[in-house]
Amino acid sequence: MSEKNREGKRTAREKMAVEREKQKSAEKRRRALIVGGAVVAVLGLAAVIGVVAANAGKDDSEASGPVVAPSGAQGKDGLAIPVGKDSAKSTLTVWEDFRCPACKSFETAYRPVIHELTDAGQLKTEYHLVTLIDGNMGGSGSRNAANAAACAQDAGKFPAYHDVLFDNQPQEVDDAYARNDKLIELAGKVDGLDTPAFRKCVEDGKHNGWVAKSHQAFNKGGFSGTPTVLFDGENIYQDRAMTPAKLKQMVQEQNKG
Repeated sequence: MSEKNREGKRTAREKMAVEREKQKSAEKRRRALIVGGAVVAVLGLAAVIGVVAANAGKDDSEASGPVVAPSGAQGKDGLAIPVGKDSAKSTLTVWEDFRCPACKSFETAYRPVIHELTDAGQLKTEYHLVTLIDGNMGGSGSRNAANAAACAQDAGKFPAYHDVLFDNQPQEVDDAYARNDKLIELAGKVDGLDTPAFRKCVEDGKHNGWVAKSHQAFNKGGFSGTPTVLFDGENIYQDRAMTPAKLKQMVQEQNKG
């Protein structure tokens, strides 16, 4: 074999060897990228799981700010606004949303009897404020109105302002109570409520966290909707036979006993 041919074969073998080395190097890089990508994916998944786990530990009240209960709030976690005397033998527990039309219907029908019985010291009513319509329809009117009502409680004016909010309730699709100026305007209908302290409380959303915690308690309670009305712990409003007159009779019988 000539020297020229031997040189040609050697060059071809060297080229093949170089090519094999290139292929090996490329394969190593490909494997490294796959492993690296898998690690990144695992780390990314871990990060997502971490965020989900962190958020799972939070509730709406944390997202809405500190939980500041209004003055005189009672019950578990201070989530009930009481109206009436603690010495009353009967307790009515009402879960309400200021944007809820059914709640207004309940108030229209039952309010005279409830006022009569609470004023007579025979009934204590505990109000729990809910933001159900905000969740269903969007907006923040339920929350803002509930916060304003809690501000009215701070001023000792909750019962009157509570009634004003229902008397002036906008259409369900109208989120008018999201506007603080509207809530402050309605405060003018309650003697002595429209003060700088009340306005600041409303505008700062002082009790937003408390309202969110109240709604969380409503969800945990497994209630079907608003209003939910309990008489001494028993759900009575879902009973079609219930009437204001029957409620009055139940309270009076309880007081005789």
